[in-house]
Amino acid sequence: MWKRDESVRPASGQPAAPPAPPAPATAGAPAPRAEASQNRERDNVNIGKSVVIKGELNGSEDLTIEGHVEGTIQLRDHVLTIGANGRIKAQVFAKSVIVLGEVTGNVTASDKVDIRDAGSVDGDIIAPRVAIAEGAHFRGSVDMQRKAGAAPAKPEVKPAAVGTQPAQGQPAQAQPAQAQPQPAAQRIGA
Repeated sequence: MWKRDESVRPASGQPAAPPAPPAPATAGAPAPRAEASQNRERDNVNIGKSVVIKGELNGSEDLTIEGHVEGTIQLRDHVLTIGANGRIKAQVFAKSVIVLGEVTGNVTASDKVDIRDAGSVDGDIIAPRVAIAEGAHFRGSVDMQRKAGAAPAKPEVKPAAVGTQPAQGQPAQAQPAQAQPQPAAQRIGA
């Protein structure tokens, strides 16, 4: 016959320690390792190579595109990576753009545009830093604007050419005196 008291007491005769309570678990909270991997997944979103998007694409996460996008892509504070299979026909606005596939359209980045060796860009680039790898394709213009906090260079003031007249209604400006070449007969010792 089974007795409740005998099953709870240890064989050594000492009182049994109460069982440790299970660790408090909050509903829906994953383990720390799973949480770290989910954070990495949340930080970088992937669009697969079979996906086609037409229209406007906005986001507040880093994005990798392996599919086709036509329209506008805006990731102002994040990194956009065009994968090797990615085909983009869009105006692109991002913090940083890495091109491994093909982009047709203008690319504007607040930090950097990096066209890797198999990448292709047909369009204008506006970014403070641009890197184009050997073997990459690029057709367009590059405008390497300064960042917003950088002080612009002071414009160089050039004096007006000698003998020019001020425009009508404009005050005359003082002209610096320039040495006139003397004819050979007036030179000393000639």
